[in-house]
Amino acid sequence: MALEAGRAATRLARQVAVALGDLELSPSQYRLLLFLSEGNAAASAVAGRLAVSRPSVTALADGLEKRGLLQRKSDPADRRKVAHELTDAGREALAAADAAVAERISGIAAHLDEHQTDEAVDGLALWNEALNRHRAALETRQ
Repeated sequence: MALEAGRAATRLARQVAVALGDLELSPSQYRLLLFLSEGNAAASAVAGRLAVSRPSVTALADGLEKRGLLQRKSDPADRRKVAHELTDAGREALAAADAAVAERISGIAAHLDEHQTDEAVDGLALWNEALNRHRAALETRQ
């Protein structure tokens, strides 16, 4: 069962990438926008949360900043610290990405009967909750 879930997750990840492609966003950029929608953060916090290196965060942020989707702000108390935050355009891009992903997933789920569709969507929501709890547990250990 776990093997099937893993395979489904891999295939769903590809479907998310397809949905985001029309918006010229990568899954990593989407994850960064999602994280920053919760509030601004320093590169080190972003890297830890997204499980990527700081140089990867810099590259992702550079691309999103050029598009006007995020901005960097220096900390007046410590100019070495730079916070990343979404712009209004970034929030709009995130909303469009969320809609595109939801539409893609709904279109795929439409091939199931109504009861199965509800179960599939509920299952994904449950996985989201499990991932949130897993992340919280890891953060408390650090």
